[in-house]
Amino acid sequence: MCVVGLGLMGRPAARRLAEAGVPVRGWNRSPLDPALAHGIEQVATLAEAAAADVLLLLLADSVATGAMLAALDPHLRPGTVVLNMGTDEPSESRARAAALAARGVGWVDAPVSGGPEKTVTGTLAIMAGGSDEDVRRVWPVLAGLGGAVTHVGGPGAGHTMKMVNQVIVSIAVDAVAEALALAEAAGFTVPEVQKALQGGNADNPQLDVMGTRMGKRHYQPAAAKARTMLKDVRIAQQLAAELGLVLPLLEAAAAQYTALDERGDADSDVSMLIELTRPTDRS
Repeated sequence: MCVVGLGLMGRPAARRLAEAGVPVRGWNRSPLDPALAHGIEQVATLAEAAAADVLLLLLADSVATGAMLAALDPHLRPGTVVLNMGTDEPSESRARAAALAARGVGWVDAPVSGGPEKTVTGTLAIMAGGSDEDVRRVWPVLAGLGGAVTHVGGPGAGHTMKMVNQVIVSIAVDAVAEALALAEAAGFTVPEVQKALQGGNADNPQLDVMGTRMGKRHYQPAAAKARTMLKDVRIAQQLAAELGLVLPLLEAAAAQYTALDERGDADSDVSMLIELTRPTDRS
């Protein structure tokens, strides 16, 4: 198999798969620094990449996925499976699956939750959409990266389930930001809040991970960019509208992520949401 796109997620994914015994090579649009490429065998051309039986895409968004598929198009062979583990629009996944199927090429959309840290340890949550046969063919790859892998339906179902995930995560990060801003204004530190709430109903991964970043004002380098979350929130809003739903909490969270973008902080960590609520005179 070949990992196409050796970025923040692609590099640890390639290394993790190699460690799990999956034969893997990688391709990147621009040459990688040798320090970043360490442990990853690379191919020089997209034609070489497309010779693999599975092409794993871990790209920034649906536009990048579409551009990569267009570049790969002359080289794709019947029997190949394209495994898209980025987060794109469900409708785009369904359309791409149909177009590829007409050429005898398989498609699985299997977005992940957990970030680079869980990619390294192979403990990502993975939600896979695709035919039974296509998912079966890429299962060793999914199992090598995921602690929990679930086949949730046909093409597009994985990206739909990822939107369910992102509704929860986007709102949860916003809720933690507001709660910790309130706690700080009342004289508590973030570690004090985390200790007091540990094991209770309010304890959650966002309070632990994002809360720590908020307390330390650690927004760079971004482990989870506000730009990426805003992109996902907008996809979730679009999906909700298509299904005739209005999600008030998602709309409120979208306004917060949009505010970060408008003030020039889209490339900061999403934990920077707390700065929208903290008094401006706080150090």
